[in-house]
Amino acid sequence: MKNWKAISWIVGIPALIILLLIGIVIYEPMQDGISRALASKATVLALVSQEECESFLQDKVSHFPAGQTEEWYVGYMDYLYENGLLDEKVTLPGADSAEGYLTYGEAEKLVESISPALKGKARATKNNRDQAIPMDEWWLLYDSLLNAVDSGHQVTDGKITIYAMGGETEELQWSVYTSAGTMDCHGLMLEKYVDREVKALYRGKTLIWCDQPESDSVIYENVWITEGEDGKLLAYVAGITKELKTGLKEDEKQKVYNNIADLYLEDGRVKKVVVKKERISGKVLAVGTDFIEIEGYGNLPLSPTFQVFKTFGTFEKKQTKDILVGYDNQEFVVSKGQVCAALIVRQFDAGTIRVLLMDTGFHSTFHSSVVLKSSKDMSLTWSDGGEETIPAGQELSIDTGESRLGSGRLVVEPSDGAEISVQTIERGQGTPAYGGRLEIAATEQGLVLINELYLEDYLKKVVPSEMPASYEKEALKAQAVCARTYAYRQIQANGYSAYGAHVDDSTNYQVYNNIETNSRTDSAVDETYGQILTYDGKPIEAFYFSTSCGVTTDGSIWGGDPSSVPYIKSKLLGENPQGLDLSNQVDFSNFIKNKSYKAYDSEYAMFRWETYTDSEILEQKVTGIGEVREITVKSRGAGGVVKELEITGSEGVKTVSGQNQVRSVLGNTALKIKKKDGMEMTGQDSLPSAFITVEKEGERFHIYGGGYGHGAGMSQNGAQGMAKQGKKYDDILSFFYDGTQLQEVEHEPEK
Repeated sequence: MKNWKAISWIVGIPALIILLLIGIVIYEPMQDGISRALASKATVLALVSQEECESFLQDKVSHFPAGQTEEWYVGYMDYLYENGLLDEKVTLPGADSAEGYLTYGEAEKLVESISPALKGKARATKNNRDQAIPMDEWWLLYDSLLNAVDSGHQVTDGKITIYAMGGETEELQWSVYTSAGTMDCHGLMLEKYVDREVKALYRGKTLIWCDQPESDSVIYENVWITEGEDGKLLAYVAGITKELKTGLKEDEKQKVYNNIADLYLEDGRVKKVVVKKERISGKVLAVGTDFIEIEGYGNLPLSPTFQVFKTFGTFEKKQTKDILVGYDNQEFVVSKGQVCAALIVRQFDAGTIRVLLMDTGFHSTFHSSVVLKSSKDMSLTWSDGGEETIPAGQELSIDTGESRLGSGRLVVEPSDGAEISVQTIERGQGTPAYGGRLEIAATEQGLVLINELYLEDYLKKVVPSEMPASYEKEALKAQAVCARTYAYRQIQANGYSAYGAHVDDSTNYQVYNNIETNSRTDSAVDETYGQILTYDGKPIEAFYFSTSCGVTTDGSIWGGDPSSVPYIKSKLLGENPQGLDLSNQVDFSNFIKNKSYKAYDSEYAMFRWETYTDSEILEQKVTGIGEVREITVKSRGAGGVVKELEITGSEGVKTVSGQNQVRSVLGNTALKIKKKDGMEMTGQDSLPSAFITVEKEGERFHIYGGGYGHGAGMSQNGAQGMAKQGKKYDDILSFFYDGTQLQEVEHEPEK
């Protein structure tokens, strides 16, 4: 009897284990799958950007029932339905379906419809087709999808730190603040990932996937620390202010406030603070993507987590482009040989400007050699502390092989306020001479030559190059204010910061030192000292051009939103007794053909002009449509300027949009342009303006036009006409720049 009990015991234990295993298999819940919504989002972003998806769906009707079309996933799934990648009969468009799990069968159809190379990758079988594909299997499949379709690596695969989730508004509810910027994270629950570093997939500013954090520890590098209410520690990171828990004592907190620091966090709590207190300051000479050049320090590398903050007034996160070259209103935090942060500690005073001098003819910003000469001694210094005096009248010649350029830029300054002539450049006045100081730096393309000087001195060499010195004083003063306003904005724009300049000396910005200075233009600058035009307290875009056709256009001339420059409006420079609607083709044609129309600048030759062209000439630029047979103005902008032109050929039709393109396509150096005074002008590769009408006469096209330039802002000859009629410069400016105010900006020359 005992033997049978023993046998039963021995046999029963394995049987029990088998039953338990069967129970585990049957009753153990399946690993969570992935919702169709989230899978659709990931799939679409493997193919196109968020913006491209939205643009594709712009005029299409949603597949989802009314009342559900506002859900975040609708656009992604609609994109897949529209492109035949999801089948409505299999995957019903609706909330229940979208929030349910994607099946093996659906995953198979989805990826194989996108790429034949993915056949079999979904591992769908007869037995599992209707089962949810586990999340980890989906992301392995997605990796194969990216390899097949994302050859340009538009989807980024990397590590990011998650700082915070959501925001105060409903719009920000699905926003996540990360080390890669603020992202949309619809469909992802990330609260447990805050203050963690995670592996992630994202495209642009849309987060696709995050893996489980590998650790509860994270380092916040180069964070600005300040004091919050009740002595709480606040960290400014990724555009937000985080209130952090810390075990620091009060006296320890006082030592870290208002500093850049690295924060070591564990499970969301600050465990250690490493303050970076070493700061340097000096004039910024250049700002690159991975370096900054500071006078007295040379080129310094930037930390990979380099930050820029404005610390005076209202604290703000800024960008690298906001670091102004030529100024010392910034302090730099340095640690371990790298610049960790730039702190903008005071407002810049716009006292100086840095001009990149182009070669003869304004063809290039680079020079193969530079030869300088002055009537006074010149001091030459370079980055490693070297110094040399160049005697008066002696030439200094620098070429690309100059050894002293190896340690940085060369700085040349004349004594006793003299000017330095650049022997290797020719301008309209001959060999130009420059006040202030000159800097020479080496690049891979050649030498760059930079002139740093006082802003007001710069303007004295801009105004005569942009407007004849013989013009009325009030017109010259209006030009001086426009030039100063433009320069003020360009200093802040930092257009050539990589080379250490704000502007160049060509028509790309404002023409500088092409024509000799004049006492009349000097006076115009002096009498408007420091004055700029503002709108709502901010400097305006002071656009100007040569001559109008009797009307100006608005800020949409370059295709942008005119509300961004509300002070640039279409203005008639004469009367409109007939009530012409210049957006109407017939009215504009009558207007532009009228050579007797009286306006402020109607006495100038370019006020009206005309020319002829033909198919043979047009075909040099209008290709692919055969013989040109018709030119039709399809739409006009404010003031009648052509916005869209249709050119019909024997083999097709081409549409030309925008005033620059219209002028370029219709223009040709072979054209003879007859001006209002009867004189002819040739050699213009572009039409003088886009204020035109076109009529076919036999085999030729007769173009009637008026004005010279883009037509937005101030007509320089219109300003001259107003000044001749006794208008003051402030009246001229308020006419052309609607709703603006003159404001004096205080700037003291640097010592």
